[in-house]
Amino acid sequence: MFQRKRRFRRRTNGRNNMPHNSSPSRIRNNSFSNNQPRNNFRQSLSAEKAFEKYTSLAKEAMSSGDKTLSENYFQHADHFMRIIEDKNKNRINNKTNEADKLKEDNKGLSENENSNSIDQVKDKV
Repeated sequence: MFQRKRRFRRRTNGRNNMPHNSSPSRIRNNSFSNNQPRNNFRQSLSAEKAFEKYTSLAKEAMSSGDKTLSENYFQHADHFMRIIEDKNKNRINNKTNEADKLKEDNKGLSENENSNSIDQVKDKV
């Protein structure tokens, strides 16, 4: 078989014919000089604050007559209300679990004390 000759030369695009892998790889630092992350300029709002924000925006949009925008804001507020409710349910469940553990611990301690007092009475007799 025969080989075709190339008609066009490869263009360098101003890169001085350097191979792609010969330059040392650059490591991107994802922080500023004081070690703060770049994308952390402002903290996210708590769910309670976000709920208040979107309800006030919805009321403001409703008063200006923009029903669609107010409904959008109310949906955002509803989302954050669900988050708040889930957080409260988890908090209540954790409290009841801790209370149950304390009751079990106290029950176990009282049983140990009763058995110890019975053993002491037997020793005296």
